[in-house]
Amino acid sequence: MNRPAVPRTTPMPLGLGTPAQIAAVLALLAAGAVLALTLNGYWVFVLANVALLAIVGIGLNVLLGLSGQVSFGHVGFYAIGAYTVAILTTQAGWSFWAAWPLAALLGGLAGALLALPALRVKGPYLAMITIAFGFIVEHGIVEAGALTGGQNGIMGLAAPSLGVAQGERAVALLAIATAGVALAGYAWLSRGTWGAGLRAVRDAETAAESIGLNPLFIKTVAFAVSAALAAAAGALFAPLSGFVTPHTFGFLQSILFVLVVMLGGAGSVAGPLVGAVVVGLLPELLSGLEEYRLLFFGALLLVVLWAAPDGVAGGLRRLRERLWPAAPPALETGEAALGLHARPRAGLAAQGITMQFGGVRAVGGLSLRAEAGRVTSLIGPNGAGKSTALNVLGGFYLPTAGGFSLGARELAGQSAVRIARAGVARTYQTSQLFGSLSVLDNVVLAMGRGRLGALLGAARRRAPERTRRAHELLVFCGYTGSPHTLAADLPHVDRRLVEVARALATDPDALLLDEPAAGLSREDKQGLGALLRRIADAGVAVLLVEHDMALVMGISDHVVVLDAGERLAAGTPAEVQADPAVQAAYLGESLDSAAPAPRAPVDSEEALGVGALIAGYGAEPVLHGIDLRVRRGEAVALLGANGAGKSTLMKAIAGLHRPVQGGIHVDGAALHGLGAEQVVARGVVLVPEGRQVFPELSVLDNIRLGAFLRPEDREARVQEQLERFPRLRERLHQRAGLLSGGEQQMLAIARALMSRPRVLLLDEPSLGLAPKVIAELFAALDRLRREGMTLLLVDQMAGLALALADRAYVMEGGRIVAQGTAAEIAADGALAAAYLGEQANAPAPALVRAA
Repeated sequence: MNRPAVPRTTPMPLGLGTPAQIAAVLALLAAGAVLALTLNGYWVFVLANVALLAIVGIGLNVLLGLSGQVSFGHVGFYAIGAYTVAILTTQAGWSFWAAWPLAALLGGLAGALLALPALRVKGPYLAMITIAFGFIVEHGIVEAGALTGGQNGIMGLAAPSLGVAQGERAVALLAIATAGVALAGYAWLSRGTWGAGLRAVRDAETAAESIGLNPLFIKTVAFAVSAALAAAAGALFAPLSGFVTPHTFGFLQSILFVLVVMLGGAGSVAGPLVGAVVVGLLPELLSGLEEYRLLFFGALLLVVLWAAPDGVAGGLRRLRERLWPAAPPALETGEAALGLHARPRAGLAAQGITMQFGGVRAVGGLSLRAEAGRVTSLIGPNGAGKSTALNVLGGFYLPTAGGFSLGARELAGQSAVRIARAGVARTYQTSQLFGSLSVLDNVVLAMGRGRLGALLGAARRRAPERTRRAHELLVFCGYTGSPHTLAADLPHVDRRLVEVARALATDPDALLLDEPAAGLSREDKQGLGALLRRIADAGVAVLLVEHDMALVMGISDHVVVLDAGERLAAGTPAEVQADPAVQAAYLGESLDSAAPAPRAPVDSEEALGVGALIAGYGAEPVLHGIDLRVRRGEAVALLGANGAGKSTLMKAIAGLHRPVQGGIHVDGAALHGLGAEQVVARGVVLVPEGRQVFPELSVLDNIRLGAFLRPEDREARVQEQLERFPRLRERLHQRAGLLSGGEQQMLAIARALMSRPRVLLLDEPSLGLAPKVIAELFAALDRLRREGMTLLLVDQMAGLALALADRAYVMEGGRIVAQGTAAEIAADGALAAAYLGEQANAPAPALVRAA
């Protein structure tokens, strides 16, 4: 069912991965300890500060490298640790050894308390909250003068004694030892299920909830651990310096902490250690440059970050992989037992659920039953409320009215996490895998239904039953690639299969699927249908939202039809197909019955030319010597199975992906080597797969942005697009993210047309749309063709693409394997069977086959 791809296996982060790396880190720590005992006092102080930077950096790496959260306020936790030790040792008479762990604990608690409100926002808003926290701590210290000494701080702090070392040397040894322990703890955490859970929440928070992970709790733990390490480092800084004052803990110190992680390599085990050495030692080594020291320091940091955007450790890892490439892990062999766990399973029932967004009723009074062991399909035109209903049943929306239950267990009002743990799994219209995890880790992580437990690091690898079970589920779902491939590198069809396998890993009672067949070829859809039938036969209640009627009618036991949020009909596939109301509301006029419009004359001049094009994403090219011609005023279809390289070719033409070699020309002017905005300025505009409208902007602002490079007569062109797509006029001031899929596709085309393109590239415009909406969309494209627009079209619905096109190219494995007129391609049975998944009529002798 799927096609093999060249896998990019899960990279091993630099440091603490192999015995040699462990020995190197231990040697570095031992060397630091020796230096702490032998250097003069000044360099001991510098060495101790390097170790403190490493401790804070390791903590920030948990937050930044694993969970993807940014904090510019960690100096606040650093100050909490320092002042806790200072106050307890000078005013309360505590020993350092009692005050130090308490300081770390208070820092962790402060981190957890800050995280609870702060982590409900993301990106720059989270950064602003943490910056504010740092300022609050600094000014709070000043205001609490009776306890903290105010601006004067606290003086006369005594350093602990270690027997073999006193004063600064003792603190330096403690800091080095703490950095070593923290580094080992990070390696242990990052390679276990907690590390996988943090990465999952970072990669796809919504999908993490659907397998039972609680993003807020997981990120709060990460924030608390990170803050505790910063406070522990601050608690060591207090006796090292001998005094603490508020100005020591300014905003600049937080910037240095973040710089340690970014420079060393976020997510890399040894990255903070490398970053601390650079940030801590470089200013001292440049001290002889006096007033130019900071200038040289900043310039050097910019050069390093430019040359190695994933940090020094990431750059070293890439260099090592280039010089000594590691063989991919061997694939497991042997027969895997197929099937799901046999147990009684409950069905899913909804009773009168209603979902309103302001004054818009997306779903009204919907009742349905998805019985265990049966496939229940929910169909309807775009905007009918199908995905909204799934989001209600999955816990992502709280219904305005009504309820739903899994067996006897009432679920309405519960969170998505609790519903997932109760036994409801789901997949998404746009697949949401955890891209930084391997295929195997995606499936294994889901097996705990959100309970990460203590299964960490090597302990997970010593759990053969989970690994074996994951392999069984992958085989059951038809995945035949490497389980060690990063999920981000999977082709579209494999992403669908792995997402279903991950959902089944939770051992659900009910499985919700939102457009699982979108973008699949006919043969892949047939395999998907067989898989869904096997899942239902194993006892799972399958609730399917899908636009492909052949798939729905072929596998469903029961079909429910929605229209404008209301239940229109329900019954067996045959009963629903025969219902006139369903035919009018959902299916629309038959596409096959529409007479083809007369074609406009095609100019013989070449508008777009591609010659000997080679492109790829790594060592293995995806495109192998592509030659393609589109004449002015011509519509050309680019066809082929998933993974053939069609989207890569479209991105290369649009300037979004730089080819390795070959040429691209529009009206004789070279495009290869130009950036995407330069390509648009020359008249080649891409309507990308998945629409990619700007969801937070209004429909009107989305359209206007299309004229960014050509602002003249903008408002007149806006009116042209509204006349072309009347639906958009009705929704002109709505947020684009609230439009249906068909409306978003119309908006994406209107936005592209605003730049007055010479050549319009369309990548999968029918993806995920209902037949009636597809008919409207292709009618609009046909009008464009008759107006003389030059079109290059990629679409999995080959029949529609050929009905629109003058000529067509067929791709396989990154090569053009056939070309000819649309009629010739449609009539060639062998090509239809091999690449289009359609029945053939008769071979056309005039067909031009590529070598």
